[in-house]
Parts: sequence; C-alpha cells; structure tokens
Amino acid sequence: MRKIDKILKSLGALVPGCFSNATKFATTGVCILVATMFLPADSARAVTLTITVDGSDAIFLAGRTDVVIPPAADPWPGPGTRLIRHGPPTPEEIQETLPPFISVTGGDIVQVADPAVGGISFFNGFGAPFFGPGGNGVDGSNLAPLDGISGYIGPQGPLVGVFLDNSIPNSGPPPTTLDFSAGGMGVDFLSLAPDLAQIFYIGDGVTGSGDFQSFEAPTGATRMFLGIPDGFGFVGLPGAYDDNDGSYRIGIGINEAPPAIPIPAAVWLFGSALIGLVGFSKRRKTA
Repeated sequence: MRKIDKILKSLGALVPGCFSNATKFATTGVCILVATMFLPADSARAVTLTITVDGSDAIFLAGRTDVVIPPAADPWPGPGTRLIRHGPPTPEEIQETLPPFISVTGGDIVQVADPAVGGISFFNGFGAPFFGPGGNGVDGSNLAPLDGISGYIGPQGPLVGVFLDNSIPNSGPPPTTLDFSAGGMGVDFLSLAPDLAQIFYIGDGVTGSGDFQSFEAPTGATRMFLGIPDGFGFVGLPGAYDDNDGSYRIGIGINEAPPAIPIPAAVWLFGSALIGLVGFSKRRKTA
C-alpha cells in the first residue's frame, strides 16, 4: 500500500486534492484528465507539418519580401541583391521563388518527423538526373553569402534551412558559413544549434544510424525557412535556379512529444491498474 500511496502523492502534486487517498477512486479518472492540462507548455505547442520545397526556392532569398524577382527571361538588375542566371534561355525558364517557412520561437526544437523525399534536376532540360534531398556527393558546393545570409559549404543541392527573426536580411555582415563537407562537420550530426541567418544542412533529416535529426531555434528566431542552395557549378555566387525542376518534401515537428495513449484509454487503464493494486494490497492485509 505504501508504494501506491507514493504514486498517488506524486500525481497529487500536479493537481491538489486529487489522488489524496488510495480508496478515493470515484474521481481518479477526472483527476488524470485534469492532470494532463498541467503538462509543460511545449507539449501544448507541439505541431507537425509537411512542407514541399521546389527547386526554385532559393534559400538566399529567405525573408526577402523587399525583393522584386524579375521575369525568368530577364537578367537580375544590378548592383544590389541579385541572383545570377544562365545567359541563353533555359528549356525550363524557371523564375526563382521565395522559400517557404514555418513560425518558431527561440529555443524551439524542430525535429524531422518524416524523412525528406523527392528529387530535383539542376541541369538544363527536364527530367533526370535528379539529386535526392541529401544532395550530390559529400561535398563539392561552396557558395558565397548574399547580403545578410551566410554562404553554404557541403554536398551539392541538398535541402537546407535557415532561421531568421522578423527583420529583412538585406544587409551584412553575414554570419560565419558552416562547413558541412567531409572535411568540416559533415552531415551525420544528431542535433544542431545554428545562429540566425546561418544556412544549415538538413538533407533527408536522418543520421546514418537512422535517428531523426533536430535543430534548435536561436534566440530571437521567429521563422525557419527551407530551401535550396545553388550556383553555377554549385560554387561562387548564388544563382542558376532558372533550370531547377522538381521538389523535395519533408515532415517536421516543432517541440513534438512522443505519441501518448489517448486520454480515455489512459484513464481507464490507469484507474483499473490502481484499483487492482489496492485490491491486492487489501487481500494481503486481511489474509
């Protein structure tokens, strides 16, 4: 009986007045239901989203609502913010697009819920060859920063992300470029805490051992963008998005807790277990 009282006392700390006595089972179900309302705030904010990222979603244009993207057949005007394009028209003639984003708060843990899938062709002409979300090779890309957003070093053409605050990243200096090449930190990390405006590798979101990767939003972050890093030969100035066809798709969770037993089932399972334990304890006492 002492062990049961201990369990009930712990639960009673969550909701005063509940579970105060092992024989008071009339309100046990209600108390458990009420206790779930006292879970940490992060659990209440848990969200899972599925996001599609097109080959034209330029990560270097994250948050750039100040930019007017010219028609695909025209060059970007300069000087100022600009992405380089092919000289002659491409078969695709794709116009760059602002990358999608999700809302976050500093300290949020963004974790992959479903591995990224899909493919993007980075070459003139529709169709194969396609790169998967992890990109091509273990390195080979070294792209310069653009205004207030960092550069990118790592595999060619993978799915990447960047955290931003509410401001428009239209001026420097940009943060340090993270190195995801084989000679740098690589891509097989379990968790990462990048700075604001610092592009980070996501790939398919899974480590070599099969664990889902997670990313911590830095202080001040309000948005996490997902996009593609590209340039001619995947090096130098950002651009060459005008022949990128295809897309990646990924499922991500924000502060996602492990799946829980539905409340009605939890109430009955827990209540039945306690009743059984108390009954057993009483039988031992009267035996």
